[in-house]
Amino acid sequence: MKHRKDIRNIAIIAHVDHGKTTLVDQLLHQSGTFRTNEQVEERAMDSNALEKERGITILAKNTAIQYEDTRINILDTPGHADFGGEVERIMKMVDGVLLVVDSYEGCMPQTRFVLKKALEQKLTPIVVVNKIDKPAARPAAVVDEVVDLLIDLDADEEQLDFPVVYASAINGTASVDPEPEKQNENMNDLFSAIIDHIPTPVDNREEPLQFQVTMLDYNDYLGRIGVGRVFRGSIKVGQPVALMKLDGSVKQFRVTKLFGFIGLKRIEIEEAIAGDIIAISGMEEINVGETVCPLDHQEALPILRIDEPTLQMTFSVNNSPFAGREGKYVTSRKIEERLRAQLETDVSLRVDNTDSPEAWIVSGRGELHLSILIENMRREGYELQVSKPEVIVKEVDGVRSEPVERVIIDVPEEYTGAIMESVGERKGEMLNMVNNGSGQVRLEFLVPARGLIGYSTEFMTQTRGYGIINHTFDGYQPMLEGKVGGRRQGVLVSMEQGKASQYSIMQVEDRGIIFVEPGTEVYEGMIVGEHTRENDITVNLTKVKQMTNMRSANKDQTVTMKRPRIMTLEESLEYLNDDELCEITPESIRLRKKILDKNERERIEKRNKLANKV
Repeated sequence: MKHRKDIRNIAIIAHVDHGKTTLVDQLLHQSGTFRTNEQVEERAMDSNALEKERGITILAKNTAIQYEDTRINILDTPGHADFGGEVERIMKMVDGVLLVVDSYEGCMPQTRFVLKKALEQKLTPIVVVNKIDKPAARPAAVVDEVVDLLIDLDADEEQLDFPVVYASAINGTASVDPEPEKQNENMNDLFSAIIDHIPTPVDNREEPLQFQVTMLDYNDYLGRIGVGRVFRGSIKVGQPVALMKLDGSVKQFRVTKLFGFIGLKRIEIEEAIAGDIIAISGMEEINVGETVCPLDHQEALPILRIDEPTLQMTFSVNNSPFAGREGKYVTSRKIEERLRAQLETDVSLRVDNTDSPEAWIVSGRGELHLSILIENMRREGYELQVSKPEVIVKEVDGVRSEPVERVIIDVPEEYTGAIMESVGERKGEMLNMVNNGSGQVRLEFLVPARGLIGYSTEFMTQTRGYGIINHTFDGYQPMLEGKVGGRRQGVLVSMEQGKASQYSIMQVEDRGIIFVEPGTEVYEGMIVGEHTRENDITVNLTKVKQMTNMRSANKDQTVTMKRPRIMTLEESLEYLNDDELCEITPESIRLRKKILDKNERERIEKRNKLANKV
């Protein structure tokens, strides 16, 4: 069987923040792919504004490097489990993986998640121990952890016989020697490992064409663009081909444009052959997993399995008293168009209609997946309201089952008792506990996904900000009885519309934690703070001090106001209860009760209590 020696297809996999995007930057620079005078940003692969801000990769991306006479196609995958739909498909396109692991942190939950996907595809791993220049680096122990993880994930003997390269991506150095002083001034050892160890693609260009779409892109001029790998045969511009749809139907069309990749650019090409990773346009309705083949030899590749959504929220039109003040797009038509447009490229997302024309159930892979969609929408000028995130329960072998997350927690020793207790209350099952002797303890749990909604704020409070929590989807298990997790505290609800005053905020400060600053506009039914007790109470934050000409006895005493707790979008979504909504506009994030009127809320609460007694 012939193989193509001039090409290698690899994916880079790693946990969030272990340095893979920085590593790709260095490989691009050192291979001479960029011109010497070309201006290139840091973390060039993270092109989206949110990716740059958060320092995470959200969308899988591909680039190609010309190193000597070999083209290396590199796919940068998201490290976060919420974007697992992206990862799974990438693994179909490549022949090997670079597993990047932090020299101090070692194997983390997302490392496990992404590596499991790679091993299932029988891919060849190369391990890159990154950040070798860290003072606390422990390369030998980290390599042992990788071996243990591979054994745990049922790797075969060939996969266990992996090469190790020690690198510092930020400095652009690499070596096969674990000693930091013995780093070479370039990444040639890593390039050599890729060329020597990653399998070459089979060269079967004479056989009938098979090209499978694994990623979607969209362009206003070209419409939908399918990105994928040519598994067999060759494809030319202008060629009439058949598109094997997921539902079994076949569409005929002509290839209008083909694109290859070099560096960060997409370049037009006339022909592609087996082993090439390309983009193709000319098909209006192309979807992930569909196969392009010749009209006279219609043979589809196996359909790609895409991870099912595990979390859902209701998105609805903003109907608060402040609706339409800040956003450009506020109507149901505009919101629905935007959600449908997201479906063009995001295959892990589902959007379902509800009984109301102004609300939709949006299902995704996790809180991060959905909150990034919401954040993008508010930046584009949309106003909307969303409900509390809920896990999606499904039937597995006739049993009601819920998603379960594998949680890894790193905390200073003195907080382990409190953490074990709080995770236990959320029905967490402890799997492992490792004390590495430096005062830090690593705890591993399996926790129902609904128990983790809203947990991160409590976790940060319990560990005074010193704890690190990471979790990844593990699977479905039979539904546990009773309430799991959720907020214990009640809230302070505004009873008036107007501007919050310093005077009235200070009057109610002892009732709980305030969420708004003086001068913030509030409305009846808006949540303005957290109560110290379990029940909700209404408060008036708009009162101003009555001016009199009487001199106050304590006038000269200085009174200080506590700082309010201003919540981010993720914290706001986690904070919600069943009877609450989060109002999102380009400039504000407000929490509110679904029913704004206090009397109406109390009537419904009484009715529900009576119904429960019956």
